[in-house]
Amino acid sequence: MSTELKDYEVKIDKFYKLDARARLGSGSFGAIYLGANINLNQKVAIKIEPIDSKSPRLFYEYKIYKDLYGGNGIPEIYWYGSQGNFNILIMSLLGRSLEFFLNYCDRKFTLLTTLMVINKMLALIEFVHSRGYIHRDIKPDNFLMGRHLQEEEVYLVDFGLAKRYLDKSTGIHIPYTNENHLIGTATYASINAHLGAEQSRRDDIESLGYILVYFMKGTLPWKGLKARTKKEKYEKIKQKKISTSLDSLCHGLPDDFKKFIQYIRDLKFEDKPDYSYLKDLINQMKEKNKLQFDYGKLDWLVKAEEELKKLEESKKDNNQKEKEKEEEEEEYIYY
Repeated sequence: MSTELKDYEVKIDKFYKLDARARLGSGSFGAIYLGANINLNQKVAIKIEPIDSKSPRLFYEYKIYKDLYGGNGIPEIYWYGSQGNFNILIMSLLGRSLEFFLNYCDRKFTLLTTLMVINKMLALIEFVHSRGYIHRDIKPDNFLMGRHLQEEEVYLVDFGLAKRYLDKSTGIHIPYTNENHLIGTATYASINAHLGAEQSRRDDIESLGYILVYFMKGTLPWKGLKARTKKEKYEKIKQKKISTSLDSLCHGLPDDFKKFIQYIRDLKFEDKPDYSYLKDLINQMKEKNKLQFDYGKLDWLVKAEEELKKLEESKKDNNQKEKEKEEEEEEYIYY
């Protein structure tokens, strides 16, 4: 079931158009395109899913976004409906993912940038949990930066795999089961998720712990493992994750990295994570290293500013050389 569109430009409802040549990416289910609000001349992101999909999830994702409405770092939803052969979700257009910026910054973030973004990511996950949901696919690709005036804001997207862990009417926690298939991205999945356990709040935060290490080292011990099949690869990742000690995983990093992951691994299935304790660990690392949070100094913003400065200096040098060349030619003509 393809999410490719035949026409270059598709009008949606009365107010939106989709540019099929500008595919932005894909989520757990469906593809995402650049679009615009025709009346407001405002760019938007448009996520589509084939109506005949075997596992339609877009309406479910739309309902979750509605439940999360108003939270900092949650994209705004403008429209949902069906048209032609597709279910369509229109939302605010965001910037690049943290995975993109990690590549842009030569596969490593500074401690300052790591702590600043993890601090916001943790707050986002705490908010999602407070609304009764777990995300179940916490990874750098699903955290996007804002655009323009919101370029320092972190957003969480792609709720296609999210699930309620609390019953909406009773507030009762979902029961524990232990024969589940792995849901989410294997690289960042918790050990319990690999072992088939039903996921809960602790699993989202354990994934964040691995991202904490990943941002500082640019890799994880279980990334890049070769295998003939997906099943074999998942098994290798699981075994490597289990066999890698926290001392080894966090070697060369502040001790509080290990405390962060160890605390989460020690939680029971229904336990509520102590988000304040985890935030304190982040603040302790900030204070021990005499750092000040300034989101205008995120690594990629600093690098972009430096590159712009070099470009301007290069243009200035070229203009000076052109001026000197013209003066030389004038002197030659004069004599």
